[in-house]
Amino acid sequence: MKVAKFGGTSLASAAQIKKVCDIVLADTERRLIVVSAPGKRDKNDTKVTDLLIALAERYLAEGEAEAELAAVVARYRDIACGLGLSEEIVHVIEADLRGRLELDRSKPEMFMDALKASGEDNNAKVVARYLQSQGVQASYVNPKDAGLFVSDEHGNAQVLPESYENLKTLREQEGILIFPGFFGFSPSGEIVTFSRGGSDITGSILAAAVKADLYENFTDVDSVFSANPNIVDNPQPIQELTYREMRELSYAGFSVFHDEALIPAFRAGIPVCIKNTNNPSAPGTMIVFEREGNGNPVVGIASANGFCSIYVSKYLMNREIGFGRRLLHILEDEHLSYEHIPSGIDDISVILKDDKIDAEMERRITERIRTELAVDDIVFERDMSMIMIVGEGMRHNVGTTARAAGALARAHVNIEMINQGSSEVSMMFGVKAVDEEKAVRAIYEEFFERKEGREEAAKEAVSYR
Repeated sequence: MKVAKFGGTSLASAAQIKKVCDIVLADTERRLIVVSAPGKRDKNDTKVTDLLIALAERYLAEGEAEAELAAVVARYRDIACGLGLSEEIVHVIEADLRGRLELDRSKPEMFMDALKASGEDNNAKVVARYLQSQGVQASYVNPKDAGLFVSDEHGNAQVLPESYENLKTLREQEGILIFPGFFGFSPSGEIVTFSRGGSDITGSILAAAVKADLYENFTDVDSVFSANPNIVDNPQPIQELTYREMRELSYAGFSVFHDEALIPAFRAGIPVCIKNTNNPSAPGTMIVFEREGNGNPVVGIASANGFCSIYVSKYLMNREIGFGRRLLHILEDEHLSYEHIPSGIDDISVILKDDKIDAEMERRITERIRTELAVDDIVFERDMSMIMIVGEGMRHNVGTTARAAGALARAHVNIEMINQGSSEVSMMFGVKAVDEEKAVRAIYEEFFERKEGREEAAKEAVSYR
Protein backbone atom coordinates (compact mmCIF):
# COMPACT_ATOMS: atom_id res chain seq x y z
CA MET A 1 0.00 0.00 0.00
CA LYS A 2 1.22 3.47 -0.90
CA VAL A 3 0.16 6.78 0.55
CA ALA A 4 0.34 9.55 -2.07
CA LYS A 5 0.10 13.23 -1.21
CA PHE A 6 -0.52 15.86 -3.88
CA GLY A 7 0.32 19.52 -3.30
CA GLY A 8 -1.56 22.67 -4.20
CA THR A 9 0.00 23.18 -7.64
CA SER A 10 -0.85 19.57 -8.49
CA LEU A 11 -4.53 20.28 -7.77
CA ALA A 12 -4.83 23.90 -8.89
CA SER A 13 -7.23 23.29 -11.78
CA ALA A 14 -9.51 20.71 -13.36
CA ALA A 15 -6.78 19.73 -15.80
CA GLN A 16 -4.34 19.14 -12.95
CA ILE A 17 -6.87 17.11 -10.96
CA LYS A 18 -7.45 14.87 -14.00
CA LYS A 19 -3.70 14.39 -14.22
CA VAL A 20 -3.56 13.49 -10.51
CA CYS A 21 -6.36 10.95 -10.88
CA ASP A 22 -4.58 9.34 -13.83
CA ILE A 23 -1.47 8.96 -11.66
CA VAL A 24 -3.51 7.43 -8.84
CA LEU A 25 -5.24 4.96 -11.14
CA ALA A 26 -1.96 3.96 -12.82
CA ASP A 27 -0.86 2.11 -9.66
CA THR A 28 -3.31 -0.04 -7.74
CA GLU A 29 -1.14 0.28 -4.61
CA ARG A 30 -2.00 4.02 -4.41
CA ARG A 31 -5.05 3.63 -2.23
CA LEU A 32 -4.74 6.41 0.33
CA ILE A 33 -4.54 9.86 -1.26
CA VAL A 34 -3.90 13.08 0.66
CA VAL A 35 -4.89 16.33 -1.04
CA SER A 36 -4.01 19.97 -0.49
CA ALA A 37 -6.17 22.98 -1.26
CA PRO A 38 -6.00 24.25 -4.88
CA GLY A 39 -2.85 26.27 -5.39
CA LYS A 40 -1.84 28.82 -7.99
CA ARG A 41 -2.74 28.18 -11.63
CA ASP A 42 -0.07 30.64 -12.71
CA LYS A 43 2.36 33.01 -11.01
CA ASN A 44 -0.23 35.81 -10.87
CA ASP A 45 -2.96 33.62 -9.36
CA THR A 46 -3.97 33.38 -5.68
CA LYS A 47 -3.96 30.15 -3.68
CA VAL A 48 -7.32 29.08 -2.30
CA THR A 49 -5.83 29.06 1.21
CA ASP A 50 -4.96 32.74 0.82
CA LEU A 51 -8.49 33.45 -0.44
CA LEU A 52 -9.83 31.71 2.66
CA ILE A 53 -7.58 33.73 4.97
CA ALA A 54 -8.85 36.93 3.33
CA LEU A 55 -12.43 35.68 3.79
CA ALA A 56 -11.88 34.91 7.47
CA GLU A 57 -10.13 38.21 8.18
CA ARG A 58 -12.87 40.27 6.52
CA TYR A 59 -15.62 38.36 8.31
CA LEU A 60 -13.88 38.67 11.67
CA ALA A 61 -13.52 42.41 11.17
CA GLU A 62 -16.89 43.27 9.65
CA GLY A 63 -19.25 40.31 10.01
CA GLU A 64 -19.77 40.29 6.25
CA ALA A 65 -17.59 39.10 3.36
CA GLU A 66 -19.76 38.20 0.37
CA ALA A 67 -17.15 39.25 -2.20
CA GLU A 68 -14.46 37.11 -0.57
CA LEU A 69 -16.86 34.18 -0.24
CA ALA A 70 -17.81 34.49 -3.90
CA ALA A 71 -14.12 34.38 -4.90
CA VAL A 72 -13.61 31.06 -3.10
CA VAL A 73 -16.79 29.52 -4.48
CA ALA A 74 -15.85 30.68 -8.00
CA ARG A 75 -12.57 28.73 -7.83
CA TYR A 76 -14.38 25.53 -6.94
CA ARG A 77 -17.09 26.19 -9.54
CA ASP A 78 -14.41 26.55 -12.21
CA ILE A 79 -12.82 23.26 -11.13
CA ALA A 80 -16.14 21.40 -10.94
CA CYS A 81 -17.18 22.65 -14.38
CA GLY A 82 -13.86 21.57 -15.89
CA LEU A 83 -14.31 18.11 -14.37
CA GLY A 84 -17.83 17.79 -15.77
CA LEU A 85 -19.40 17.70 -12.30
CA SER A 86 -22.84 19.08 -11.58
CA GLU A 87 -23.52 22.34 -9.76
CA GLU A 88 -24.63 20.26 -6.78
CA ILE A 89 -21.05 19.84 -5.49
CA VAL A 90 -20.61 23.64 -5.66
CA HIS A 91 -23.74 24.08 -3.54
CA VAL A 92 -22.33 21.58 -1.02
CA ILE A 93 -19.09 23.60 -0.80
CA GLU A 94 -20.84 26.95 -0.48
CA ALA A 95 -23.11 25.58 2.26
CA ASP A 96 -20.06 24.23 4.08
CA LEU A 97 -18.34 27.63 3.92
CA ARG A 98 -21.42 29.50 5.12
CA GLY A 99 -21.72 27.05 8.00
CA ARG A 100 -18.14 27.75 9.04
CA LEU A 101 -18.80 31.50 8.93
CA GLU A 102 -21.45 30.96 11.60
CA LEU A 103 -18.88 29.65 14.07
CA ASP A 104 -17.93 31.58 17.20
CA ARG A 105 -15.99 34.69 16.17
CA SER A 106 -14.99 35.38 19.77
CA LYS A 107 -12.35 32.68 19.23
CA PRO A 108 -10.49 34.13 16.24
CA GLU A 109 -7.78 31.44 16.11
CA MET A 110 -10.38 28.66 16.07
CA PHE A 111 -12.44 30.56 13.48
CA MET A 112 -9.41 31.11 11.23
CA ASP A 113 -8.37 27.46 11.41
CA ALA A 114 -11.88 26.30 10.51
CA LEU A 115 -11.91 28.51 7.41
CA LYS A 116 -8.37 27.65 6.32
CA ALA A 117 -9.00 23.91 6.66
CA SER A 118 -12.00 24.10 4.32
CA GLY A 119 -9.61 24.41 1.37
CA GLU A 120 -8.28 20.89 1.74
CA ASP A 121 -11.56 19.49 3.05
CA ASN A 122 -13.65 20.65 0.11
CA ASN A 123 -11.00 19.79 -2.45
CA ALA A 124 -10.98 16.22 -1.13
CA LYS A 125 -14.74 16.08 -1.73
CA VAL A 126 -14.25 17.32 -5.30
CA VAL A 127 -11.54 14.76 -6.10
CA ALA A 128 -13.59 11.92 -4.64
CA ARG A 129 -16.67 13.03 -6.57
CA TYR A 130 -14.70 13.16 -9.83
CA LEU A 131 -13.30 9.65 -9.36
CA GLN A 132 -16.79 8.39 -8.61
CA SER A 133 -18.05 10.04 -11.82
CA GLN A 134 -15.46 7.96 -13.70
CA GLY A 135 -16.81 4.73 -12.24
CA VAL A 136 -14.03 4.37 -9.66
CA GLN A 137 -14.70 3.12 -6.15
CA ALA A 138 -13.54 6.14 -4.19
CA SER A 139 -14.66 7.94 -1.06
CA TYR A 140 -13.93 11.10 0.89
CA VAL A 141 -12.67 10.52 4.43
CA ASN A 142 -13.50 12.96 7.20
CA PRO A 143 -10.44 13.26 9.49
CA LYS A 144 -12.67 13.39 12.56
CA ASP A 145 -14.44 10.17 11.64
CA ALA A 146 -11.08 8.55 10.90
CA GLY A 147 -9.73 9.60 14.30
CA LEU A 148 -6.99 12.11 13.42
CA PHE A 149 -6.74 13.92 16.75
CA VAL A 150 -4.23 16.67 17.39
CA SER A 151 -3.17 19.04 20.14
CA ASP A 152 -5.22 22.18 20.71
CA GLU A 153 -2.57 24.49 19.20
CA HIS A 154 -4.21 26.44 16.42
CA GLY A 155 -1.92 26.84 13.43
CA ASN A 156 0.71 24.57 14.96
CA ALA A 157 -1.02 21.30 15.82
CA GLN A 158 0.88 18.18 16.90
CA VAL A 159 -0.55 14.73 16.30
CA LEU A 160 -1.74 12.87 19.41
CA PRO A 161 -0.43 9.28 19.87
CA GLU A 162 -3.90 7.67 19.79
CA SER A 163 -4.37 8.87 16.23
CA TYR A 164 -2.08 6.19 14.85
CA GLU A 165 -4.16 3.40 16.33
CA ASN A 166 -7.36 5.03 15.02
CA LEU A 167 -6.04 5.63 11.51
CA LYS A 168 -4.57 2.18 10.92
CA THR A 169 -8.09 0.85 10.21
CA LEU A 170 -8.02 2.81 6.95
CA ARG A 171 -5.81 0.06 5.55
CA GLU A 172 -8.74 -2.35 5.67
CA GLN A 173 -11.21 -0.11 3.83
CA GLU A 174 -11.93 -0.84 0.19
CA GLY A 175 -11.45 1.46 -2.76
CA ILE A 176 -9.43 4.64 -3.05
CA LEU A 177 -9.63 6.92 0.01
CA ILE A 178 -9.33 10.69 -0.42
CA PHE A 179 -8.12 12.32 2.78
CA PRO A 180 -7.85 16.10 3.25
CA GLY A 181 -4.46 17.28 4.48
CA PHE A 182 -3.40 20.10 6.79
CA PHE A 183 -5.75 19.63 9.74
CA GLY A 184 -7.13 17.36 12.40
CA PHE A 185 -9.49 17.70 15.35
CA SER A 186 -8.77 18.54 18.96
CA PRO A 187 -10.13 16.16 21.64
CA SER A 188 -12.93 18.72 22.20
CA GLY A 189 -13.95 18.50 18.54
CA GLU A 190 -12.51 21.76 17.15
CA ILE A 191 -10.73 21.92 13.79
CA VAL A 192 -7.02 22.61 14.33
CA THR A 193 -4.48 23.07 11.54
CA PHE A 194 -0.85 22.13 11.28
CA SER A 195 1.58 24.88 10.32
CA ARG A 196 1.32 26.21 6.76
CA GLY A 197 2.11 23.51 4.20
CA GLY A 198 1.06 20.86 6.70
CA SER A 199 -0.54 18.49 4.20
CA ASP A 200 2.91 16.87 4.03
CA ILE A 201 2.55 16.15 7.75
CA THR A 202 -0.86 14.53 7.24
CA GLY A 203 0.57 12.24 4.57
CA SER A 204 3.45 11.20 6.79
CA ILE A 205 1.12 10.49 9.72
CA LEU A 206 -1.13 8.33 7.53
CA ALA A 207 1.82 6.46 6.03
CA ALA A 208 3.07 5.63 9.51
CA ALA A 209 -0.39 4.66 10.77
CA VAL A 210 -1.23 2.24 7.95
CA LYS A 211 2.38 0.98 7.73
CA ALA A 212 2.60 1.92 4.08
CA ASP A 213 5.33 0.48 1.90
CA LEU A 214 6.04 3.94 0.50
CA TYR A 215 4.98 7.53 1.06
CA GLU A 216 4.94 9.42 -2.25
CA ASN A 217 4.93 13.20 -2.07
CA PHE A 218 3.96 14.70 -5.42
CA THR A 219 4.94 18.27 -6.11
CA ASP A 220 5.95 20.35 -9.16
CA VAL A 221 9.64 19.42 -9.52
CA ASP A 222 11.31 16.25 -10.80
CA SER A 223 13.42 15.87 -7.69
CA VAL A 224 15.09 17.65 -4.83
CA PHE A 225 18.00 19.66 -6.19
CA SER A 226 21.35 20.31 -4.56
CA ALA A 227 20.59 24.06 -4.51
CA ASN A 228 17.73 26.41 -5.25
CA PRO A 229 17.26 26.55 -9.08
CA ASN A 230 16.22 30.19 -8.70
CA ILE A 231 19.72 30.96 -7.41
CA VAL A 232 21.96 28.39 -9.12
CA ASP A 233 21.59 27.54 -12.81
CA ASN A 234 20.82 23.86 -13.41
CA PRO A 235 21.79 22.51 -9.98
CA GLN A 236 22.42 18.79 -9.71
CA PRO A 237 19.40 16.60 -8.87
CA ILE A 238 19.67 14.47 -5.74
CA GLN A 239 18.79 10.80 -6.17
CA GLU A 240 18.92 9.83 -2.50
CA LEU A 241 18.88 11.65 0.82
CA THR A 242 18.86 10.41 4.37
CA TYR A 243 16.06 11.52 6.67
CA ARG A 244 18.48 13.71 8.63
CA GLU A 245 19.74 15.43 5.49
CA MET A 246 16.24 16.16 4.23
CA ARG A 247 15.14 17.43 7.63
CA GLU A 248 18.02 19.92 7.73
CA LEU A 249 17.47 21.07 4.15
CA SER A 250 13.71 21.48 4.64
CA TYR A 251 14.25 23.57 7.75
CA ALA A 252 16.77 25.77 5.95
CA GLY A 253 14.61 26.66 2.98
CA PHE A 254 13.95 23.64 0.72
CA SER A 255 10.24 24.23 0.19
CA VAL A 256 9.49 20.92 -1.54
CA PHE A 257 8.85 19.21 1.78
CA HIS A 258 7.61 20.45 5.15
CA ASP A 259 10.41 20.27 7.72
CA GLU A 260 8.19 18.55 10.34
CA ALA A 261 6.74 15.98 7.94
CA LEU A 262 9.57 13.46 8.08
CA ILE A 263 9.21 12.63 11.77
CA PRO A 264 6.25 10.17 11.60
CA ALA A 265 7.65 8.42 8.50
CA PHE A 266 11.14 8.26 10.01
CA ARG A 267 9.90 6.74 13.27
CA ALA A 268 7.87 4.14 11.39
CA GLY A 269 10.66 3.37 8.92
CA ILE A 270 8.60 4.39 5.87
CA PRO A 271 10.69 5.42 2.83
CA VAL A 272 9.61 8.66 1.16
CA CYS A 273 9.76 9.50 -2.54
CA ILE A 274 9.38 13.06 -3.83
CA LYS A 275 7.97 13.03 -7.36
CA ASN A 276 6.63 15.40 -10.01
CA THR A 277 2.92 15.39 -10.84
CA ASN A 278 3.72 16.81 -14.27
CA ASN A 279 6.38 14.17 -14.96
CA PRO A 280 5.39 11.11 -12.94
CA SER A 281 7.75 8.77 -14.80
CA ALA A 282 10.78 10.63 -13.41
CA PRO A 283 12.39 8.63 -10.59
CA GLY A 284 12.27 11.53 -8.13
CA THR A 285 14.28 11.69 -4.90
CA MET A 286 14.20 8.88 -2.35
CA ILE A 287 14.52 9.68 1.35
CA VAL A 288 15.93 6.70 3.21
CA PHE A 289 17.71 5.66 6.42
CA GLU A 290 21.08 5.23 4.76
CA ARG A 291 22.67 5.90 1.40
CA GLU A 292 25.94 5.19 -0.35
CA GLY A 293 28.50 8.00 -0.35
CA ASN A 294 29.28 9.55 -3.73
CA GLY A 295 32.53 11.22 -2.79
CA ASN A 296 31.03 14.63 -2.03
CA PRO A 297 30.72 15.51 1.67
CA VAL A 298 27.91 17.95 0.82
CA VAL A 299 24.59 16.78 -0.60
CA GLY A 300 22.76 20.10 -0.67
CA ILE A 301 22.92 23.81 0.05
CA ALA A 302 19.91 25.72 1.35
CA SER A 303 19.34 29.29 2.42
CA ALA A 304 16.69 31.31 4.17
CA ASN A 305 16.40 35.00 5.01
CA GLY A 306 14.41 36.88 7.62
CA PHE A 307 16.67 36.29 10.62
CA CYS A 308 18.11 38.58 13.26
CA SER A 309 20.75 38.07 15.91
CA ILE A 310 21.27 39.29 19.45
CA TYR A 311 25.00 39.34 20.18
CA VAL A 312 25.84 39.54 23.89
CA SER A 313 29.34 39.89 25.35
CA LYS A 314 30.42 39.73 28.99
CA TYR A 315 33.85 39.05 30.42
CA LEU A 316 33.96 35.67 32.27
CA MET A 317 30.48 34.79 31.05
CA ASN A 318 31.48 31.11 31.08
CA ARG A 319 31.92 31.23 34.87
CA GLU A 320 28.57 32.87 35.59
CA ILE A 321 26.17 30.10 36.53
CA GLY A 322 22.69 30.56 35.08
CA PHE A 323 23.62 33.26 32.55
CA GLY A 324 22.21 31.39 29.55
CA ARG A 325 19.03 30.44 31.41
CA ARG A 326 18.37 34.06 32.42
CA LEU A 327 19.02 35.27 28.87
CA LEU A 328 16.57 32.76 27.41
CA HIS A 329 14.04 33.58 30.13
CA ILE A 330 13.93 37.18 28.86
CA LEU A 331 13.09 35.86 25.40
CA GLU A 332 10.54 33.46 26.86
CA ASP A 333 8.77 36.39 28.54
CA GLU A 334 8.31 37.84 25.04
CA HIS A 335 6.99 34.48 23.75
CA LEU A 336 9.99 34.08 21.47
CA SER A 337 11.67 30.82 20.48
CA TYR A 338 15.24 30.82 19.25
CA GLU A 339 16.64 29.15 16.15
CA HIS A 340 20.35 28.85 16.98
CA ILE A 341 22.72 29.77 19.82
CA PRO A 342 26.40 29.79 18.82
CA SER A 343 28.61 30.82 21.75
CA GLY A 344 32.14 31.38 23.04
CA ILE A 345 33.61 31.76 26.53
CA ASP A 346 32.76 35.47 26.79
CA ASP A 347 30.02 35.91 24.18
CA ILE A 348 26.86 34.36 22.89
CA SER A 349 24.60 35.00 19.92
CA VAL A 350 20.93 34.14 19.78
CA ILE A 351 19.45 33.78 16.29
CA LEU A 352 15.69 34.43 15.96
CA LYS A 353 13.13 35.00 13.23
CA ASP A 354 13.11 38.69 12.31
CA ASP A 355 9.36 39.01 11.78
CA LYS A 356 8.61 38.03 15.39
CA ILE A 357 10.29 41.13 16.83
CA ASP A 358 9.07 44.68 16.28
CA ALA A 359 10.97 47.84 17.24
CA GLU A 360 9.33 48.14 20.66
CA MET A 361 10.06 44.52 21.54
CA GLU A 362 13.66 44.98 20.41
CA ARG A 363 13.97 47.97 22.76
CA ARG A 364 12.52 46.01 25.71
CA ILE A 365 14.75 43.00 25.15
CA THR A 366 17.87 45.09 24.73
CA GLU A 367 17.18 47.08 27.89
CA ARG A 368 16.44 43.99 29.99
CA ILE A 369 19.56 42.17 28.84
CA ARG A 370 21.69 45.24 29.49
CA THR A 371 20.34 45.87 33.02
CA GLU A 372 19.44 42.40 34.31
CA LEU A 373 22.53 40.59 33.00
CA ALA A 374 24.97 43.54 33.33
CA VAL A 375 26.57 42.73 29.99
CA ASP A 376 29.58 44.54 28.53
CA ASP A 377 28.09 44.79 25.04
CA ILE A 378 24.89 43.95 23.20
CA VAL A 379 24.30 44.27 19.47
CA PHE A 380 20.94 43.65 17.79
CA GLU A 381 21.43 42.90 14.10
CA ARG A 382 18.65 42.45 11.53
CA ASP A 383 18.43 41.45 7.86
CA MET A 384 20.46 38.27 8.14
CA SER A 385 20.34 35.12 6.04
CA MET A 386 21.35 31.62 7.04
CA ILE A 387 23.25 29.45 4.55
CA MET A 388 23.08 25.76 5.41
CA ILE A 389 25.35 23.14 3.89
CA VAL A 390 24.18 19.60 4.56
CA GLY A 391 25.68 16.17 4.12
CA GLU A 392 26.25 13.03 6.15
CA GLY A 393 29.73 12.89 4.60
CA MET A 394 30.88 15.95 6.51
CA ARG A 395 31.33 13.78 9.60
CA HIS A 396 34.03 11.79 7.79
CA ASN A 397 35.65 14.51 5.72
CA VAL A 398 38.44 16.85 6.84
CA GLY A 399 38.43 20.45 5.64
CA THR A 400 34.78 21.02 4.77
CA THR A 401 34.57 24.16 6.89
CA ALA A 402 37.78 25.54 5.38
CA ARG A 403 36.53 24.92 1.84
CA ALA A 404 33.19 26.64 2.52
CA ALA A 405 34.79 29.58 4.30
CA GLY A 406 37.36 29.92 1.53
CA ALA A 407 34.64 29.99 -1.11
CA LEU A 408 32.83 32.76 0.75
CA ALA A 409 36.07 34.74 1.13
CA ARG A 410 36.78 34.52 -2.61
CA ALA A 411 33.24 35.80 -3.25
CA HIS A 412 33.87 38.70 -0.82
CA VAL A 413 31.07 37.55 1.50
CA ASN A 414 31.66 38.37 5.16
CA ILE A 415 30.74 35.60 7.62
CA GLU A 416 28.74 36.98 10.54
CA MET A 417 28.32 33.66 12.33
CA ILE A 418 29.26 29.97 12.02
CA ASN A 419 27.37 27.17 13.74
CA GLN A 420 27.76 23.41 13.39
CA GLY A 421 25.35 21.00 15.01
CA SER A 422 26.66 18.21 17.20
CA SER A 423 25.40 15.68 14.65
CA GLU A 424 27.90 17.10 12.13
CA VAL A 425 25.35 16.62 9.36
CA SER A 426 24.97 20.36 8.78
CA MET A 427 26.92 23.56 9.01
CA MET A 428 25.39 27.02 9.06
CA PHE A 429 26.82 30.37 8.04
CA GLY A 430 25.14 33.65 8.92
CA VAL A 431 25.61 36.37 6.29
CA LYS A 432 24.01 39.69 5.42
CA ALA A 433 20.76 39.18 3.53
CA VAL A 434 22.11 41.11 0.54
CA ASP A 435 24.88 38.49 0.19
CA GLU A 436 22.62 35.42 0.39
CA GLU A 437 22.51 34.47 -3.29
CA LYS A 438 26.18 35.26 -3.83
CA ALA A 439 27.05 33.00 -0.90
CA VAL A 440 24.95 30.08 -2.15
CA ARG A 441 26.49 30.28 -5.62
CA ALA A 442 30.01 30.43 -4.20
CA ILE A 443 29.55 27.37 -1.99
CA TYR A 444 27.80 25.45 -4.77
CA GLU A 445 30.70 26.12 -7.14
CA GLU A 446 33.17 24.91 -4.50
CA PHE A 447 31.47 21.60 -3.76
CA PHE A 448 29.74 20.74 -7.02
CA GLU A 449 31.74 22.34 -9.82
CA ARG A 450 35.42 22.50 -8.80
CA LYS A 451 37.08 19.32 -10.09
CA GLU A 452 39.94 19.43 -7.58
CA GLY A 453 37.63 19.47 -4.58
CA ARG A 454 35.56 16.57 -5.90
CA GLU A 455 38.62 14.40 -6.50
CA GLU A 456 39.95 14.99 -2.98
CA ALA A 457 36.59 14.20 -1.37
CA ALA A 458 36.07 11.08 -3.50
CA LYS A 459 38.96 9.39 -1.69
CA GLU A 460 36.87 9.40 1.49
CA ALA A 461 33.55 8.10 0.13
CA VAL A 462 31.68 5.98 2.70
CA SER A 463 28.23 4.62 3.43
CA TYR A 464 26.09 7.07 5.40
CA ARG A 465 23.61 5.99 8.04
